[in-house]
Amino acid sequence: MAKETIKDLIERRSIRKYKAEQIKDEELEQILKAGIYAASGMNKQPCKIIVVQDKETRDLLMALNRKAGNMPEDMDPFYGAPTVLVVLYDPEVSPIALYDGVLVMGNLLNAAHAIDVDSCWIHRAKETFEFPEGKELLKKWGLPETMVGVGNCILGYRDCDYPPVPEKKSDMVVYVK
Repeated sequence: MAKETIKDLIERRSIRKYKAEQIKDEELEQILKAGIYAASGMNKQPCKIIVVQDKETRDLLMALNRKAGNMPEDMDPFYGAPTVLVVLYDPEVSPIALYDGVLVMGNLLNAAHAIDVDSCWIHRAKETFEFPEGKELLKKWGLPETMVGVGNCILGYRDCDYPPVPEKKSDMVVYVK
């Protein structure tokens, strides 16, 4: 088991081309469970995971993300992925809530890979929920407008070859013994 976990952590890649096919509910639930069980400072659990599979809402999030990134109108920053997991945090719950959200994102990405669902972290969630339309979405979802976006974890099945594992810098680790 541990060998598989390490292998999954090393081999997970970000995918940027997806089939339109929606992921299975059982897969989604496993991925969400891993996100929910991410480490949380003092167990404050300041994060929310918003599951977006509704095409209209997904397309609105995509348009806001594109606007935040000053991208061309024909660009899909979600690369066609049918599911978007938006990770948000409440800064009023914990002063380290952002870091808890980053751990949630990591767990979501790694859990997806472990069960053969492809994923990619898409930034600009913070900016998305600073727009008036983003604030409206928070309100619609029953969340306070103080929530801050950490990231978007897109999920689906790749429609491309799996990227190779890149070389890593040899000086990433500094030993102090």
